[in-house]
Amino acid sequence: MSIPMLAYKPSSQNQRVRGYEVPNEDTPYIYRMEDCVDETDLQELIWAVYRQLFSEHEILKQFRQPALESQVKNRAITVRDFVRGLAKTQAFYTLVVETNSNYRVVELCLKRILGRAQYSKDEEIAWSIVIATKGIGGFIDALVDSEEYQNAFGDNTVPYQRRRYKDRPFNLVTPRYADYWRNKQEDSRYKWGDVNNFLDMARSIKITPVIEKPTILTANIKIPDTTRDNKPEGTRVSINPVATFPARK
Repeated sequence: MSIPMLAYKPSSQNQRVRGYEVPNEDTPYIYRMEDCVDETDLQELIWAVYRQLFSEHEILKQFRQPALESQVKNRAITVRDFVRGLAKTQAFYTLVVETNSNYRVVELCLKRILGRAQYSKDEEIAWSIVIATKGIGGFIDALVDSEEYQNAFGDNTVPYQRRRYKDRPFNLVTPRYADYWRNKQEDSRYKWGDVNNFLDMARSIKITPVIEKPTILTANIKIPDTTRDNKPEGTRVSINPVATFPARK
């Protein structure tokens, strides 16, 4: 039984209305399937999806998905299904999901799939519960199938950053260098002069404990009787009266 998603509110009323920003060099170019007239346009649309879901400097040849690209070129799947497929690949899992906490995954996926930042910490917690109960695949499906995605991008529009107030564009933020990942790497790195080094050395020393033996009392010691009942024959007689030799009778 899955846990129902927690309710959350936008951080301000501005999230509910369209923006009136003046177009400039930061205004994203919108790629639509219906605007593609040849293979070159389709290829540009495909790379736009790659740039949106992956960081610009993480788009490598080994991460490409030829099967999904072929389906898009043949118009067998929509742009929305292409986004869903790329977000569920092993490459996306390795670059984004594996190196971050659930909260960070929620932040990145909201920016790259829905084109906006998270409203508040409450929304991060709500979506992180979805990841914990349905897995990363169920979380991706919930975002792509959401009413917000459908209203913003539909089936044939590549997701883009809908608002940009400050900082770098969403697709230029490297997911591996989040605070969570940096702290994890920093903790595992060996640091010269760190007190933890001496603590580890002290823990590695094998100490043999001293077992205290019980006190032995002389009254409990039984001394064996070493006296003889008979005297040996042929014992010499001492001529010195103070000698300890026995005298002959």
